[in-house]
Amino acid sequence: MADLSTTWERELLEQFSCLTAATDDEPHLNRADITSESSDDTTGLLHLSDEVLLVILRNLDPVSLLRLGSTCSLLFRVCSCNSLWTTHFQDSFGVSLSYTHARCPVTAKTAFRLVFMWRSLFRNIHCNRAFQEKLFVEIPLAPHRYWIQWLVLEESVPLPSVRLPSSDVEKLWGITADLFQDKLQEKTEDCDALKFEWRELYHLALKHHGNVSLVFQHVLIQHQNSEHTELETMYHQYVQCRFQWLFTYWLFRQPAPYNKQLRSIFLQWKKHSKRKVATWGETLCDVRYLASLHPITKDYWRGRLARGDESLGIQTVGNYFSMCKSLVAWILGRDWGRLKRRKVYEDTLEGVYLLLRREMQETLVEHERFWQVAKVQMTRVCTLEETAANYVNWKMIETLPYYKLYLVSGNSVYLDHVQGFLRRKRLIRDWIYMEENSWARQLLPESLYTLLEFDTKISQESLHGDCVTAQLSRLMWLYLNSGQELYLQALKGMVLQCAHACLGHLNALQACQVPVA
Repeated sequence: MADLSTTWERELLEQFSCLTAATDDEPHLNRADITSESSDDTTGLLHLSDEVLLVILRNLDPVSLLRLGSTCSLLFRVCSCNSLWTTHFQDSFGVSLSYTHARCPVTAKTAFRLVFMWRSLFRNIHCNRAFQEKLFVEIPLAPHRYWIQWLVLEESVPLPSVRLPSSDVEKLWGITADLFQDKLQEKTEDCDALKFEWRELYHLALKHHGNVSLVFQHVLIQHQNSEHTELETMYHQYVQCRFQWLFTYWLFRQPAPYNKQLRSIFLQWKKHSKRKVATWGETLCDVRYLASLHPITKDYWRGRLARGDESLGIQTVGNYFSMCKSLVAWILGRDWGRLKRRKVYEDTLEGVYLLLRREMQETLVEHERFWQVAKVQMTRVCTLEETAANYVNWKMIETLPYYKLYLVSGNSVYLDHVQGFLRRKRLIRDWIYMEENSWARQLLPESLYTLLEFDTKISQESLHGDCVTAQLSRLMWLYLNSGQELYLQALKGMVLQCAHACLGHLNALQACQVPVA
């Protein structure tokens, strides 16, 4: 069976769900009506014969074929040709459909659509509770006949052995009684049903029909009069919820003892609500909140990893947290303080995400790739820590654009910018603490004086507005990041002007309090 995890298949999840209503019985426009709007001097796609179009369309993948077929009724008819979709059926499921002597009762496009929906549901049965209920609801009896007819296609079925009358076995699998004579001899008069393993039934069907292709055609014949509304509804639900379902299963259904390790690594040095985490793995657990704790899980929840492939995306998430486990073990083995350990871990993960974000959006990222990048990022974080000289400076420079630029590029020029920032911050602090400015320090409002302190971080929010604090913040930001002397002189002038204004206001208040003679 061919692997369904190809690039086009992810988009088919959405494409088939919106094109299921289209049929070959739709009225088609006349070729002359369509081409009459084209210029007489140019030959377009619609001017070509069906034979030439089919040669061109053989080069399209299923998604492109669906998109082209949705443009007009003429192309819809050509893009629905059996010869095109039998090729895609073979490539996707490893099975060839035969349309000689009208052997297959449905068109290749319809067969592709039905099998694609079934396989998408079946391969993710472990995390699809609604689908599990459909198959397990009748245990110990067999599932509904409709679902049994699909299960015929699967060699490995996660259901217990089934008891069926010999007549049902022949109807559903097409298996004649001579292939299970030994079971008929063991049958008692009290019980007409025979006990079969699902794998056993599959191999009996394969032996009876001769090959997998004929088994598929037998299933399609069985379904030619079936109503597929329930399959389409469950598939649509799967398309809408597949990322949430698979993430929840991955997060809470890990085997022991890895389940406890995953929870520990997932929450390691991460600010979180203890109240929400207390319900971990329970029915009322806020899984969306847990997904929001990490940028990579937030991206997966929104379907942004591996081009929307839920299986490859969750593998990337698993590899990421495997790297986190290795990183925690390495950091805890260092003779560092608690604050440094946490900051090295947080900044390293931020660097890993920034560097691999686009790669994760496109394809699967393995553990080795994550770990390789993490080691580089950790080295750069430690270099930034050495540049900052102490933890206070380190926390202050973490919001600088140069900080993240160095994490991503490793270019030493950004270290020079960081050092210049700290040097200019110290220069402002030393200036306000000069003896000649002691009067200004005493008169300045607390909000302005705090800005001039060395360890004060200037947030992006404080740069907006028309108040004096916002104006001074902007001047400081411009000087600290550019080093232009002009901004420093303007900053000093504004500080002294504010101090003089405060002095004038204070003198005015004192004058009002002097008693009249």
